[in-house]
Amino acid sequence: MKRIRVIVVLVSLGVILWAGAGEAADALSYFERGNAYYNEGRYEKAVDDYREAIAKKPDFGDAYYNRGLSYYKLEQYDKAIADFTEAVRFEPDKAEIYHNRALVYFRRGDYKNTVDDETKAIELNPNFTAAYHNRGVAHAREERYDEAIEDYNKALAIVPNYGEAYFSRGVAFVRKGSADFRRACTLGIKVACEDLKQISE
Repeated sequence: MKRIRVIVVLVSLGVILWAGAGEAADALSYFERGNAYYNEGRYEKAVDDYREAIAKKPDFGDAYYNRGLSYYKLEQYDKAIADFTEAVRFEPDKAEIYHNRALVYFRRGDYKNTVDDETKAIELNPNFTAAYHNRGVAHAREERYDEAIEDYNKALAIVPNYGEAYFSRGVAFVRKGSADFRRACTLGIKVACEDLKQISE
């Protein structure tokens, strides 16, 4: 799965407008220090600072998002999902939020929500290769190999040298073939049984 990235700098006009006053300026300071902690791998400290940023600016979508990333690193998946969901409320058109929430769902074995969130990410960014790949992996986990292969093909159409997609597509072809060999074996085709044994080794 693709590595999650933290948002390090806010560049929206809204930040420029509110960053100079009181609580909002404090929120930005906590946010930036939280980013520094995150980049150092000090995720609990990052969570604390993002919490302070949100307390001072409750509509701080990027702080929810980055705290969600920190919770993901801490393997606190329920909290990560809750924060990504809040981030979506404030920034519903940011594909990366849906993508990263999908990664958390995947970690929990919730492949349906993984597919749903990656689908939304793709709607918002049709060239989001990692979303195609990860949606394909979720399809494959549920043995929907044709859909998985289709997603890997789309990822490769965008990035022809996407090694992970080639590997995942190869695995999907093998597993899809294994199902056919297994069925043929149960129907008495001995060569299929032999080939299935070779694939399994």
